Amino acid sequence: MKQKDIKILLVDDEPDILEIVGYNLSNEGYQVITAENGQEGVEKAKKELPHLIILDVMMPEMDGIEACEIIRKNPDLKNTIITFLTARGEDYSQVAGFDAGADDYITKPIKPKVLVSKVKALLRRFKEEEVADTVKVGSLVINRDEYKIVSKGKELILPRKEFELLSLLASKPGKVFKRDEILDAVWGNEVIVGGRTIDVHIRKLREKLGDKSFKTIKGVGYKFVD
Repeated sequence: MKQKDIKILLVDDEPDILEIVGYNLSNEGYQVITAENGQEGVEKAKKELPHLIILDVMMPEMDGIEACEIIRKNPDLKNTIITFLTARGEDYSQVAGFDAGADDYITKPIKPKVLVSKVKALLRRFKEEEVADTVKVGSLVINRDEYKIVSKGKELILPRKEFELLSLLASKPGKVFKRDEILDAVWGNEVIVGGRTIDVHIRKLREKLGDKSFKTIKGVGYKFVD
């Protein structure tokens, strides 16, 4: 996929952010769509089906957390990457963002070149796998090519990062994946995420697939158990 074919939705209530970030992304060849609040962002996401959404947290009418939750419920947007761009760096805000289904979290102010680099890293993982790959573990079926999960006969729609984390752990049941190994495989070396990121995503997977499927190896990492 060429950069000119990639759509990025930028949602922020600050005109300066829309102008500066939008300009730098457009200058890289991306199609940039902007929205000034969460409600408008949700509407444009449904209409444009962007590949990436850069979403502010604190906005009028509808904040970014609520907007993210709504977007994640739309099947047409299940593979869209969502990253928060906000001045709020508190842990609780980051956790709320990941709980809502965000893939990443970027704190502003950030230099335009650094932001563009992060965007490229996120979009690099958007590329579809060329060959279908299906993992079957007990009653769990993971179709990597179609981003589909079937657990006990029921199809589940997972946010992209939850899907990739589950796919990694289930690819080798019983193997203990170290935290650094998980971060590298799921989030990549180019993207900096907080130390609680893995824990938040594991908790969400436990809620959806059952606590017994995921074992915590204290001080090391996690493993998937059938």
